[in-house]
Amino acid sequence: MDYAESQTKVTSTINNKIATDSIIHIQEEELNPPENFAMVSPYIYRSGMPKKRNFQYLKKLKLKSVLTLILEEYPEQTLEFLKENDIKLYQFGVAGNKEPFADIPEDIMTQALLVLMNRKNHPILVHCNKGKHRTGCLVGCLRKLQEWTNTSIFDEYRRYANPKARSMDQQFIELFDNVVP
Repeated sequence: MDYAESQTKVTSTINNKIATDSIIHIQEEELNPPENFAMVSPYIYRSGMPKKRNFQYLKKLKLKSVLTLILEEYPEQTLEFLKENDIKLYQFGVAGNKEPFADIPEDIMTQALLVLMNRKNHPILVHCNKGKHRTGCLVGCLRKLQEWTNTSIFDEYRRYANPKARSMDQQFIELFDNVVP
């Protein structure tokens, strides 16, 4: 092998290494979970509002459904992502539980729990804007059905809601007693 051939081989090896490193780097960048993302239980996930930078990560979950608790119109870009990936959207518009006027309606939370617990909808992602308060209330109600203690439920709620945990949300969870069939 002459000098030119050896240089070509070295350059090719270096370029392949750079290309491989770039692909790995790009893949790492694309796999960004949404804000406040966590597994609630097998096949049930929670988060804040998914954004475009989260779509590759969400694809890996092979979601069948997304349950949103936002009142606002769902973002078009996210609707397109759901449609392209055959993910069903369930929207339960719930206002934040802010004193003194807004209360979370128990009947809507019960309906959302039915969707959340239906295994036909799994894997499912539940979210609100930030994945803190409304999502925390729904997950807290699920935890009550799973017979968690209030102390454990509130610890989990605060883990995601802090530093803005709402006593009204915790009171809602504590008093929630709708029987879900």
